[in-house]
Amino acid sequence: MFDVSNQPPPLEPYNLFASDIVLREAVKREGAGWAERDLDQLGERLGRPETIAAGFAANRNLPQLKSFDRFGHRLDEIEFHPAWHEMLSIACGAGLHSSPWAKPQIGAHVARAAGVYMVGQIEAGVYCPLAMTYGAVPTLRHAPKVAEQWLPKIFARSYDARFLPIGEKTGALIGMGLTENQGGSDLRTNTTRAEPVGGAFRLTGHKWFLSAPMCDAFLVLAQSPKGLSCFFMPRWTPDGERNAMRINRLKDKLGNKSNASSEVEFDGAYVELVGEEGRGIPIMIEMAGYTRLDCCVGSSSLMRQAVAQAVHHTRHRTAFQKKLVDQPLMENVLADLALESEAATVLSLWLARAYDESGEAAQAIRRVVTPAGKFWICKRAPFVTFEAMEVLGGSGYIEECIMPRLYREAPVNSIWEGSGNVMCLDVLRAVGRTPNIGDVLQRELDAGDTRLRAFAQRLIARLAAPKRNDEAQARALTRDLVLALQAALLIKYAPSAIADAFCASRLTNEPGGAFGMLPHGTEFRAIVERAAPVT
Repeated sequence: MFDVSNQPPPLEPYNLFASDIVLREAVKREGAGWAERDLDQLGERLGRPETIAAGFAANRNLPQLKSFDRFGHRLDEIEFHPAWHEMLSIACGAGLHSSPWAKPQIGAHVARAAGVYMVGQIEAGVYCPLAMTYGAVPTLRHAPKVAEQWLPKIFARSYDARFLPIGEKTGALIGMGLTENQGGSDLRTNTTRAEPVGGAFRLTGHKWFLSAPMCDAFLVLAQSPKGLSCFFMPRWTPDGERNAMRINRLKDKLGNKSNASSEVEFDGAYVELVGEEGRGIPIMIEMAGYTRLDCCVGSSSLMRQAVAQAVHHTRHRTAFQKKLVDQPLMENVLADLALESEAATVLSLWLARAYDESGEAAQAIRRVVTPAGKFWICKRAPFVTFEAMEVLGGSGYIEECIMPRLYREAPVNSIWEGSGNVMCLDVLRAVGRTPNIGDVLQRELDAGDTRLRAFAQRLIARLAAPKRNDEAQARALTRDLVLALQAALLIKYAPSAIADAFCASRLTNEPGGAFGMLPHGTEFRAIVERAAPVT
C-alpha cells in the first residue's frame, strides 16, 4: 500500500459568507448589513460537509416521473431524493423564495440575492423553483383573490414537499410555463388556448418547457378570446381534484440535473385569469425582471464557487518544488479568474439594490441593466468554470469533484428567461424607451479614472445615436455597457489592485475565452489572496 500525498483537502467545512470578502462588502454597501447575522448562519450551514454531500446526492439521484399508480390512476408526480428536499428546506427556511415580499425593507432584495448566491454554489438545481416563486409574487398581485389565498403560503418559511391542495399545505412554491415547441422565445406564436367557463377558464394545449413541475401552481401564457393572456394554474382544482396537467416526460438536460424540467399537456385544466385579458406578456415581463436578476446572481454564484475551488487547490498542491499558487503563470490565471468573479458579484448585488428602490434612476437601471447583466455575466460563466476546472487538472474532470457539475450548469442561465440575442434586443428597446438613461449612466460611470472616462464617453455616445444601435451590433453594445459599469463599481469600491487590473484588461482589450493574460505590473498575489476561501 502507498500513502496518498500532495493532494489538497476538501474545501470543507467552510463558511460561504464569512470566507467571501467580496460578498460581505457588497452586502453591507448595498444596504443589507442588517442581514449579516442570518447570512453568516446560512453560509456556515451550507459549508458543512453533510450539506455539500447533499448537493452531490441530489445530482446523482435524479428526479423520477411517476405517471400512474399501480392501479392505473394518473399521478403526474415527481419523486425526488431526500437530498433535494433537504436543500430546498434550507433555502425556504432562509426565506430565499419570498422574503423581500414577506418583509419589505431596505436591502431586502440584496439580502436575498446574497443568500441564493451562496445556495447556488452548493446546489444550483434548487435555484429554479426559488427564482420562479420570488418572481411570481408581483404578478400574482394582479389577481387579488389568488393572492389572498396563496401569498400567505408562499411567504411561509416552510418547505412542504407533499402533493396536496393548497389548503392542506404549510408552504407553497410557484413555477411557470411560457414556451411552446413551435415558438420558443416568440411567445406570440403560442397555440395553447384558454376558454372561459363560468367564472374561470379551461386550458388546452402544451408547454415544451415547464420548469419545476413539482411546484404547487404555475403561471402560464395562453391564447384567450382577447389575445395572449396570463393564467394561474394550481395543481389541484378548487373541488379538490387533480388538475388536468399531464406530464409527458422529464427533460434529459446537460446540467441542472437535480431539478426536474418537463414537457406537459393540458386537457381542460382549471386556470384563473391574472391581470387584464389580452395583456399576458406585459404582465409576465415584471416577473421576468426578477428572474433575470436571479440569472445574474446565479451565474455569479457558479463563478465564485469555481474560483474558490481553484484557489483552494493551488494553495495546497505542489508542482516543481513550489505551491501552484506561487507559480507566476498560475498566479496570472487565478487573478484573472478572480477579477471576473468579483466584477460579476459586485454588479449583481448593485443591481439587486435597484430592486429595493423605487426612484426614477433605479427604474431606469432595472429596465436597461437587468437584461444587459444577464447577457454578459451569463456568457462569462462557462469560460470561468472551464478555466477553473483546468486549474485542477484531471482531478477537476472527474464526477467526484464539483467542477464538472459547475461546468454543466454554467450555460443554463444564458438560455433561461431569454437567450443572449433576446437580452441584447431588450437592451436596445429599453434604451429607446428610457429617455433619462444617458444621464443615469453618466452619474454611475463618473468614477474618476481616465481609462473608464474615455470608454464611457464612447459608450454613451453610441447609446445616444439610435441609427448606430443597429441590431447586428447589439451584443457589442451590451457587453461594453456591462464592462463600463463593472469597472466603475470596482474603481469606487474595490482595492486599487482589482480596479487597475480590470480596467487594464477589460477596457483596453476585448475579453476572450482564455484567462491568464493580465499585463505586467498587475498585483497578482493581492488579487488571488482576496479571492481565497478560508476553511
